[in-house]
Amino acid sequence: MTKPAFKPKKILWVDLEMTGLNPREDIILEVAAIVTDWELREIATFEGIIKHDELIIREKMARSAVFWNENSEAREGLLKQNNAGRSSDIVERDILAFINEYCVAEPNVLLAGNSIHQDRKFIEHYWKQLDARLHYRMLDVSAWKVVFEGKYSKKFAKPEKHRALDDIRGSIEELQYYLKKVSC
Repeated sequence: MTKPAFKPKKILWVDLEMTGLNPREDIILEVAAIVTDWELREIATFEGIIKHDELIIREKMARSAVFWNENSEAREGLLKQNNAGRSSDIVERDILAFINEYCVAEPNVLLAGNSIHQDRKFIEHYWKQLDARLHYRMLDVSAWKVVFEGKYSKKFAKPEKHRALDDIRGSIEELQYYLKKVSC
């Protein structure tokens, strides 16, 4: 028996900002999402801030001190917005409502982003209901990056702001760059 083809009509771009890369030790600070069509036009955006005790954030960031010291503007921005945050459960509920509104026809949503497998590990660990709503296939822009840099020596200069919504837009621009290269 053949599986039905997976043909999503929309793409859910997600980026998480975390204190580090280990979902068992680190925490999610910020999440953003953009729903696009296949022309990569934005349909809707979502942003959520997860509130934590500031001392815990600083303690966890200290384990990735080299990264956070090199990205001090992002670190300070994430710390500054913490007080406006909400619980992780509420943010998960809100992003699910967002997905259900803009991807209503998609039984399982296509997750996209740069190194999205890493964000997916945090989603699997912290947000089980969101994870259940996502398809197992993902659109990972970093795979395109590996091919274009390795095979064609083509490099996209993506700005690294380490803020979720900006990083998603950078990932979409990067995929557009690669797609233009293959459409010639």
